[in-house]
Amino acid sequence: MTRIRRGYIARRRRNKIRLFASSFRGAHSRLTRTITQQKIRALISAHRDRDKKKRDFRRLWITRINAVIRNKGVSYSYSRLINDLYKSQLLLNRKILAQIAILNSNCLYMISNEILTPLE
Repeated sequence: MTRIRRGYIARRRRNKIRLFASSFRGAHSRLTRTITQQKIRALISAHRDRDKKKRDFRRLWITRINAVIRNKGVSYSYSRLINDLYKSQLLLNRKILAQIAILNSNCLYMISNEILTPLE
């Protein structure tokens, strides 16, 4: 009986997985079973850390705004600023406020003064 050559579909599937894991170290880039396990772990971590990155940036922006706004006055804080922004229906998100706070803190002081005067 003659030898039958296998098809290329399984080999093509494994090569595709190997391309994904080509930068991994050791058996994680060489053995098919460990490559598939590491691929699953990598994709789970990537998905989780995309959400974590959003949380981390939001925390950073809040910290920056709070640091600048507390220099203005002892009784004024981040939470009061955000509350006053909502009351005056001024649509500035935290990312923009943090950029204003870093690049031009006087502008942030002007915004907070404009918000405070009509409310009081």
